[in-house]
Amino acid sequence: MSVTYRSKIGLELAIPLSLVFIGVLIINLLDGKNWIIFAIIGILSAFITHLFMMTAYSIHDQRLLIKAGFVFKKTLDISSITLIRESRNLLSSPAASLDRLEIHYDEGSLIVVSPKEKKAFINALKAINPRIVLEMKEAKTK
Repeated sequence: MSVTYRSKIGLELAIPLSLVFIGVLIINLLDGKNWIIFAIIGILSAFITHLFMMTAYSIHDQRLLIKAGFVFKKTLDISSITLIRESRNLLSSPAASLDRLEIHYDEGSLIVVSPKEKKAFINALKAINPRIVLEMKEAKTK
């Protein structure tokens, strides 16, 4: 079994980043059109777009592969996951939205993700490791 869940892309992250880049470009246009600034903003925009579009979580056999573009890659044994909790944690993480899940694994380790299809993602993990404890807003279940 192999299934991939894309990261949700949250407007709460995309809009402020876009506004900052647009603001810098407007200031640059008003201040003499420095082409180096245009190039830097273009490269940064392409990089962030790549991260947003290529952040995904794949379940293959007993492992969860978490990828954010070419920058971040982590593999977890699903059997090591102890808790999944809904979160709006601002930690830097492979999550393109603030609608996040904290995945607690091993002894005190934590990673934050933001799958677009949260319920299906959680159900797939629970099918492999039914001992995962869920702390969700709607209803707390174990």
